[in-house]
Amino acid sequence: MRCTARLLTGTALAVAAAGLGTAPAYGGDTTGLKVYPSSLVPGGEATVNTAACGDDGSAAGDAGAVGAGSFPLAPRSNESEATGRFRVPPSAQPGTYEITATCARSGRRVTGDLVVTLTSPREQVYPRGSVKTGVGGALGPDPVQTAAGVAALAVAAAGGTWLLHRRARGDGI
Repeated sequence: MRCTARLLTGTALAVAAAGLGTAPAYGGDTTGLKVYPSSLVPGGEATVNTAACGDDGSAAGDAGAVGAGSFPLAPRSNESEATGRFRVPPSAQPGTYEITATCARSGRRVTGDLVVTLTSPREQVYPRGSVKTGVGGALGPDPVQTAAGVAALAVAAAGGTWLLHRRARGDGI
């Protein structure tokens, strides 16, 4: 029992020590090209940021893969990121497109992905139409049937009231 505990403790320490030397899984590439929003519908506008060009670095962006052409990236005030914008053409087809930027000073090339979809993830889609359950509804598709149903209910209510009134007077049926 004691040997098993030592073996398991030693293995756990070895695994923990090996894990300390690796990069965290959430770190990611901080010097790449970031596209916001990462998913757009045709006709939408995207903003592109990169810190790869350093302080006061500008870049030339290229969104030709999606059909938007080139666009400039300029440094943001008081930040170390260059920012640019481009509009996705209304004729763009759904798919994933690579957007690139080339730093003016260093010539470094960074890339990011843009996903073009037909529906925006932020748009709420509401159901339309009727549901065919077999039960029917108060406002069916045919106004003649609706009017006939309302008339039948009115006749039944009037007849029931008349019979209850006769019975209360003692006339009987």
